[in-house]
Amino acid sequence: MEHEGKVIITCAVTGSIHTPSMSEHLPVTADQIAAAAIGAVEAGAAIVHLHARDPGTGRPDQTVAAYEPFVKAIKQRTDAVINITTGAGHGMTLEQRLEPARVFSPEVASLNMGSMNFGLFPMLNRYKEFKHEWERTALENSRDFVFRNTFADIEHVLTTLSAQDTRFEFECYDTGHLYTLRHFLDRGLVKPPLFIQSVFGILGGIGTHAEDVMHMRRTADRLFGDQYRWSVLGAGRSQMRIAAMAAAMGGNVRVGLEDSLWKGHGQLATNQEQVHAARQIIEGLGLTVATPDEAREILQLKGAHRVNI
Repeated sequence: MEHEGKVIITCAVTGSIHTPSMSEHLPVTADQIAAAAIGAVEAGAAIVHLHARDPGTGRPDQTVAAYEPFVKAIKQRTDAVINITTGAGHGMTLEQRLEPARVFSPEVASLNMGSMNFGLFPMLNRYKEFKHEWERTALENSRDFVFRNTFADIEHVLTTLSAQDTRFEFECYDTGHLYTLRHFLDRGLVKPPLFIQSVFGILGGIGTHAEDVMHMRRTADRLFGDQYRWSVLGAGRSQMRIAAMAAAMGGNVRVGLEDSLWKGHGQLATNQEQVHAARQIIEGLGLTVATPDEAREILQLKGAHRVNI
């Protein structure tokens, strides 16, 4: 009961979905990613979910060298929980996706809980002009792309990172992913409290209707009882609506430009603005935003002093 009413805000500051042509606020260089993460923490984010990009083209870059400058800056200038993706970008091998988390040993790493179609091509209906040709190609190629996360892949990530006491943001895009997570819990390869991130609104996963949100929550409750902590992210314009639903239901929220570029109809947002908006929703419900150290206690993390940077 010590942390009752505390809501963890995660900010996913850049991701690999949106492209530089879509928003002037999307951080691309190491300095921009660091500044965006630091601003998000100042606004109330306890966790920063991190991807790297090529500073010239904005293309996803999963090399250790691309991560090091901004991971170091974030750790030096904030007390935030660092969360490094193992999802990364289209066409990367599992070892490429895993390498930054393996090297830096963050407190949290994201882990997708199943292979799935991951359709980004509908964004071509909105965006016609691009700064870099890879942007159009990446969106178009998602028509014929399966985001691979097999049972063997998941087990490899779990065993590699659990050995250094990194815990996981389990990204679940549909109810089948929850059952996959239950499988690994039954085998003893994951341990409570599980940090489950329910993802709504990606073409290929569950939708954004209120019943979809409720269905994911009910299924997680049935499978995991008190062994998990629930968080949500809504893609695109559903971001804040789903965040509000989850907070009102006792959950945690994720925002950031990985998931949505917007703060209102036709209004592009910064990461800091999205965190501020989420904080207003949370506090408007009579709840309190968790600090990074409170998030560590809630999720039973190893502590920033054990991050390898």
